[in-house]
Parts: sequence; C-alpha cells; structure tokens
Amino acid sequence: MIVLVFTNVVLRYGFASGLRQSVELSRLGLVWVVMLGAAVVLRREQHLAVSEVVEAFAPRLVPFFRRLAYLVILISVLMLFWGAFRQMNANWNNISQLTGLPSALFYLAGVVSALLMTAIAAVRIVSPDALKSDQDDGEMHT
Repeated sequence: MIVLVFTNVVLRYGFASGLRQSVELSRLGLVWVVMLGAAVVLRREQHLAVSEVVEAFAPRLVPFFRRLAYLVILISVLMLFWGAFRQMNANWNNISQLTGLPSALFYLAGVVSALLMTAIAAVRIVSPDALKSDQDDGEMHT
C-alpha cells in the first residue's frame, strides 16, 4: 500500500502521470489493514479500556465486568457482521471502473474481521484467560 501510494505521488508530481488504480487499491488495502488490525488488537487485549475504577473499588467483580464487556463486544461485532454481510452481498455486481474489482471486497473485510472478533469474544466470555500468551506483549512493567 505504501509503495503504491509513493509510486503514484512520484509519477504524478515528477512525470505528470499516475496510476489511476492506486487510489482505489490503497483504500482497499487500508480498509483490510484496519479491519484485521481490530481483530489483532482485540486478541492482544490492547484496545482502549478504562478498568482502573472497577479494579480499585471492586476487584472481586473484575472477572464479571470483563465478561460483560466481551458480551457487549460480541453483540457489537455481530451487528457489524450482519451489516457488512448484507452490504457485501448487495455489492458483488458493483464492479469498479478503475480496477475491475467488485466493491464487495471492501465489505468482505468487515465480514472476515467480524468473524474473527466473534470467535475471540466468545472464547473470552467462556474463559477470559484462554487466549493469553506466555510472552510479554510489549507492556511496560515497573
């Protein structure tokens, strides 16, 4: 994606030409990176969370609230799946003039990401520590 955009910029400003497909392909790549990145972040538990209040005032309720949070995530991701799946099916015949690719590929990223995040959230509801890895995920400890 970076090479494609860089090449297009060089061609556009250096040689007064460009790759017409690069805009759409880089946008498609960005959508896929963001959607798959969301699943990776959920898997690593690096998403934005405010847990200090519960941990400070009700440490015994932390497992309950984590499961509750993953239940909310599961419901949200199922809504994402349903919407992206419907849009994907509606856009298979909508072919881009620039690349010749179906517009459904943008929505397919949401479907794949939602399926991954559904599996992660479901496992975390049943067993919150099931997907923990033994390695340090880059957290700083003092």
